[in-house]
Amino acid sequence: MALARGYSQVHICANRTRGSEIELEKALQEAEEVIRDTDTLVRVVLSGRRRNMQPPVHRIDIRPVLIKGQVLLQFMENDGCQTTTRNVESAELDIKEVLSSGYANILVEHNSGSMTIRITKKHDAQVHYEKGEREQNLEHDRVKARLLSPADPFLREIGISDNEGRIKPSRQDKYRQVEEFLRLLVPALNGVIDAGHIDRPSKEKPLSIVDLGCGNAYLTFAAHQYFMSIGLPVHVTGIDVRTESRNRNIEIAAKLGIASTIDFRAEEISNTTLKEADVAIALHACDTATDDAIAWAVINNAKLLLIAPCCHHDLQRQLKDSPEPWSLLTRHGLLKERMADLLTDALRAQILKMLGYRTETIEFVGGEHTPRNLMLRAIKTGAKPDPIDVARYKEMVELWKVQPALAQRLANLLVEIDVVC
Repeated sequence: MALARGYSQVHICANRTRGSEIELEKALQEAEEVIRDTDTLVRVVLSGRRRNMQPPVHRIDIRPVLIKGQVLLQFMENDGCQTTTRNVESAELDIKEVLSSGYANILVEHNSGSMTIRITKKHDAQVHYEKGEREQNLEHDRVKARLLSPADPFLREIGISDNEGRIKPSRQDKYRQVEEFLRLLVPALNGVIDAGHIDRPSKEKPLSIVDLGCGNAYLTFAAHQYFMSIGLPVHVTGIDVRTESRNRNIEIAAKLGIASTIDFRAEEISNTTLKEADVAIALHACDTATDDAIAWAVINNAKLLLIAPCCHHDLQRQLKDSPEPWSLLTRHGLLKERMADLLTDALRAQILKMLGYRTETIEFVGGEHTPRNLMLRAIKTGAKPDPIDVARYKEMVELWKVQPALAQRLANLLVEIDVVC
């Protein structure tokens, strides 16, 4: 059988016990049998990362589709920024190889129920079965569903939609930004919950989200409204230093009747009275306010971070004597500015990695002022830092003779892993 594109480079970790390997193999074999029965298959979702393995993409969704009278398997592969789709014949696909390609969470739904496989750090398979009818949809072309209806009352209150529930032409970019943000947040959160890093939200313990530097609270309200619309218990907090923003947002929440599950505080990020949250988000917090947001999230044990930085003046001011031959680049003002941007976010990502976060830099598409933005997405796994990661960070800081603002804010934690700020 032909191997699916991108999977031949992934190798299974060899340090499993024989017993757990047999148990896992049986679980994967059962999942494969369900997937091959395209008469009853509804969908498959692969997400999360197994220990010591690297999946080919962030998430894979598989479902049967009917094309020209033939049922194929539609692969939707999400790399964290965009989704690519392809259709393959079941007989030509090595499904076992796909299932073994590094994902920690495997969901297989069929007409009469579902099977969920969670692969532990020891490579054991925890299998859960659920009964219940599910409907198979073989349509090939499906309209891209909006996560947030243009008619949502909050969009009217903040001026994105008109009184008829239509997006205003002048606010299309902002609406796309909100939608794209949700499309990054939702699968990332699902993966974190499926992996057990965040407990499944309940009425007694709702999901807690904080928007650090929320401003007019577009994302604060959007996250709240989306999760409430799907019945997921949530409490969202927006923090911004401006009192007028807090008062405006509180007034909108009162009008919408949601004040019990969303609140706003007029505080500096570095001195906020909020002490915990499952998810921390920050969109375009200016310069070192982004470092304040990341530092707050790390210190207060947030499990998922979505951070879209803004301007990067701090390291730009520090780049005076560039190491050779880099002066060829930094002698040009615009190139020096872009170099400082990249250096700042690379060091932020490395600091997060050293402190136990699995960190990615992705493109956040749909910004209001620029067509493409960088976003840091970090998931707390608690992994101990690799000495080579610490060494490379030290080398980079010494080479450029800079002191990252984030390192100064997290100095106490970095000292514990032998990083002197």
